[in-house]
Amino acid sequence: MKKSVVIIVLLLFLFIVGCQKSLTSTSTTVSITSSETLSTTTSITESTTTSFLTNIAEVNYEGSYCDDLEVDYAFIDDLLESLDLDEKVGQMLQAEKNGASSLDAKTYNLGSVLSGGGSSPDTNDAYHWYLMYKGYQTAMRTSSSQIPIMYGVDAVHGHNNVYGATIFPHNIGLGAANDPDLMEKIGIITAREVRVTGINYTFAPAVSIVQDISWGRSYESFGEKYELVSNLAEPYINGLQSYCVASTAKHFLADGATDDGQDQGDATLTQEQIRDIHLQPYYAAINAGVYTIMVSYSSINGEKMHQSKYWIQEVLKDEMNFEGFVISDYNAIHQLPGEYYDKLVSSINAGIDMLMEPYDWKSAIETILLAVANGDILEERINDAVRRILIVKYKMGLFEEEFYDETTGDFYRLTYDGNFYTTENKEVAREAVRKSLVLLKNDNNALPLSKDQDVAVIGEGADNIGIQSGGWTISWQGDDASRLTKGTTILSGMRQAVSGTSGSVYDNTEDADTVVVVLSENPYAEFSGDNDTLTLTGPTACSQNAALLDEALQAKSQGKTVIALLITGRPLIINNYLPFFDAVVACWLPGSEAGLGIADVLYGDYDFSGKLPVTWPKTLSGVGMNSNSLNYDPTVVEFAFGFGLSYKEE
Repeated sequence: MKKSVVIIVLLLFLFIVGCQKSLTSTSTTVSITSSETLSTTTSITESTTTSFLTNIAEVNYEGSYCDDLEVDYAFIDDLLESLDLDEKVGQMLQAEKNGASSLDAKTYNLGSVLSGGGSSPDTNDAYHWYLMYKGYQTAMRTSSSQIPIMYGVDAVHGHNNVYGATIFPHNIGLGAANDPDLMEKIGIITAREVRVTGINYTFAPAVSIVQDISWGRSYESFGEKYELVSNLAEPYINGLQSYCVASTAKHFLADGATDDGQDQGDATLTQEQIRDIHLQPYYAAINAGVYTIMVSYSSINGEKMHQSKYWIQEVLKDEMNFEGFVISDYNAIHQLPGEYYDKLVSSINAGIDMLMEPYDWKSAIETILLAVANGDILEERINDAVRRILIVKYKMGLFEEEFYDETTGDFYRLTYDGNFYTTENKEVAREAVRKSLVLLKNDNNALPLSKDQDVAVIGEGADNIGIQSGGWTISWQGDDASRLTKGTTILSGMRQAVSGTSGSVYDNTEDADTVVVVLSENPYAEFSGDNDTLTLTGPTACSQNAALLDEALQAKSQGKTVIALLITGRPLIINNYLPFFDAVVACWLPGSEAGLGIADVLYGDYDFSGKLPVTWPKTLSGVGMNSNSLNYDPTVVEFAFGFGLSYKEE
């Protein structure tokens, strides 16, 4: 009964507001960009703000010793010839650090070691990461081949496994920003913080083109159009491969186009669709000189990518002239048909050069040696794989004098002070947050806020670093711990913004005239995020969202201005709830500097500039609809690809 009265009051209030609006000029104008780009037009809304800051953070890249290295192919050929078969096969394996000690790496001449998501040293800080890395590299100096390892991590939105690193918005937010210069700066800073820990290899960027936002990895994609993804991938790779770090374009091929958005599923596509859309970002990555490409768990038309000789060898290597090496995904070859022997033979013969076998690496070495002895894998194929690996290691400076300091016993790294979570790094992350925000609705001049207002900020994601950072933060799946790592929450950032003014920011609605409701998704990664019920109260939504919607309705019925901030890895259905809110902002998963970046724009110091990198469905029947769809139906679309409002500068 009580809720019915509230709804009646709300409807009466909306009727009165509607009548008032019919007597005055409309306060919001909408502009949708071309479906081919996100930056061709500017959308505006009226505002009392007369000017906006346009500051951009500067990044100074001082260079590194391997920047101008020219590969000495004679050196590579001599080194390859000096290796026996056991040493060669060792180079083709990447083991998880929890599954292979430094002694193992030395004994078997492993080519690479990785820390999977959450696989950190006992003390998770930059220095102990370096000590762990140093232990492996020191051991390799006395291996029979004396070839250093590549140490890989998923630094996918900053050096996100390490406590206290700068955490950038996930890729979907960076797609909304669509700023190539910003992407290069983010890449440089990520490489800088990675190199503080000594680490020299990151499994980024994802150049997936998400076609169905049910997919649990949607937030790892820059968007649904290949032009957008290609535009950002190239400068990002240029930045990531600073400081002698290797990057990875992934996941080859069409991982974002699986049927119904199923992670690791099957993509039913024509050759034309694959080549015209999903292959395109790999041309950009190769043009940027990407060192490695990771193969997808998924299939194309029923064939697992890890055994597709056509796409890996014939297209990627022969046709597209990719000169780096191809790496498998984590345990991915185990999904291939047949016995373990058959899986290894088919994947290596398909063109995979390095196998990410976290715990089965020793069995893999034994099996590959057997397959060579049996003639099922030619030594010529082994030589090709190892030569590619050695060339990448050469480009990374692993064979140069600067890599190891004989006097100190240290390996090339950057100092913590001046490089890790610095003011410069945080300012770039803050800029990225500002530019990623997409204004979806702004009625009644609800935004920008005045710094003299009394504002409430409520919701699970309002004061929570873990939620605002999402998956792949400290651990694989992420965590909803409020102080998961360093950073500034939305509540804290808004309080800092009004410091020294007459305004206040509360964490309850009682004393506020304006209520900011933070509606969130729980952190997730990969298949754990697969969800075809993309609602504000669905399987991946935070548990308090339903109660928050009731609170928003209550505040609206009391005549308060109500603003929604969506902290999500993808669009969620909001159609039925739009009348609850005067303004709605898509914030995506903004990372550690969310608080100040969001406050910059909500309070009108900076304008909104973000545009939707994906189609926003109106109903569940519209999930999977995108601007590439042959059966595109605008009636099931809430906001089209490229949509985004902004304040009008008077």
